[in-house]
Amino acid sequence: MRKIGVKEIEDIAAGAAVYGTGGGGDPYVGKLMAIDAIKTHGEVTMLDVDEVPDDAIVVPTNMMGAPTILIEKIPNGKEAINAFSLLKDYLGKEIFATIPFEAGGLNSMIPFAVAATLGMPIVDGDGMGRAFPEIQMVTFSLGGVKSTPLVVCDEKGNATMFNTVSNKWSETLARAVTVASGGSTMMASYTMTGSQVKKTSIRGIVTKTEEVGRAIRIAKNKNTNPVDAVLKVSGGFELFKGKVCDILRKTDGGFVRGESKMTGIDEYKGKSIKIEFQNENLIVQTNEGEILATAPDLIVVLDIETGHAITTETLRYGNRGIVICIPCDEKWRTKDGIKTVGPRYFGYDVDYVPIEQRIKSRMGEF
Repeated sequence: MRKIGVKEIEDIAAGAAVYGTGGGGDPYVGKLMAIDAIKTHGEVTMLDVDEVPDDAIVVPTNMMGAPTILIEKIPNGKEAINAFSLLKDYLGKEIFATIPFEAGGLNSMIPFAVAATLGMPIVDGDGMGRAFPEIQMVTFSLGGVKSTPLVVCDEKGNATMFNTVSNKWSETLARAVTVASGGSTMMASYTMTGSQVKKTSIRGIVTKTEEVGRAIRIAKNKNTNPVDAVLKVSGGFELFKGKVCDILRKTDGGFVRGESKMTGIDEYKGKSIKIEFQNENLIVQTNEGEILATAPDLIVVLDIETGHAITTETLRYGNRGIVICIPCDEKWRTKDGIKTVGPRYFGYDVDYVPIEQRIKSRMGEF
C-alpha cells in the first residue's frame, strides 16, 4: 500500500504511454484529469493485488473509442464517474476499489481520477499489461469474468446499460453506442471480487509503468539516452530506427486504423518497415515481408530524442523514432490468449512467435 500523488502520476502517464503500444488514448489528457482530481480530492491509495480482500468488489473503468476522436472531443471528466456510480446503484453493493482496464495513456489515468474523486483505492494491476482495441481482450475475460453488467456514458449525459450473452457481444453493442455517441465514451464493466482480481489480473503493471516513466525522466535529467533506459527497465528489444515517410490513418467503426512506413537511418539506412495498427500497433514487417514482431507482444514507437511514446493518432510525417518490442505477459501466450489477441484474430495470415524467439532467429542470421 502506498500513496500516489502528482509526481507519481507524471511517471505513470509517461510509462503507460509506452505500454499503450500506440493506443490507449492521449496520455496528456488523461494525466491532466488525474492530476486535477488528486489536487482537488487528495492522493490516491494504491493497493497491491494481494491486499484486496477476497470478497471485496472491484470495478475497472476505461474509455472506449478511437483515439483520434480525443484530439477534438475532450472528455468533460464526468463520464467515467457517472458510469461507475450507475453501475454501483445497479449492483446495490459498495464498490471497494477500481483497477485500470489497460496500461494505455488515457486509460491508465481514468481510474486514478475516479479513485481520487470517489475516495477509494486503486489496485496495482490491469487486464492487459498493455493496450488492446476491443473490450473482450482482457485477462479478466480469459479467467471467466463476465463483462456485464456494463454501463456506457457519454459527455452529453446519455447512459446505456448492457447485459449480454458474451463478452464479445459486449464489445459489439457497446462499440455501436460509442460510434453513435460521437466516437468516444467512458464505461464501467467487469465487476469482480478480490479473489477474481488475484486470479485474472496482470499484477504490478502500474508500478512497472511508473518505473519506465521514471527511467525516462531520470535519463532526461542526466542527459543520457532515454530509449536505452526504456529498453533496460522494460526488457524490450530494439527493432528499427528511422523516419516516418508515409502514414495512412482513418477513423472507422470506432477505431483508428491504418499503417505507417519508416525509412531507416544510421545503422538501418537503406532499409524500411511498415507498421499496421487498429488503435494499437499490431504488426511490423520489412518491405521484403519479413515479420519483425506481432501482437500480443508490444510494438512501440519511441521518439529518438525524448524516449516518449508516439501514439498512432499523433504520429506524423517526418517523426524520427525507434521501434521497440516488449514481451507481453505470459497470460497472452497461452492457447486462449493467442486465439483472443494473436495476429490471426486481426486478420494476418501469420502465426504468433514470441519476440525473444524472433530476435534469436535474426541474430542467428549474422
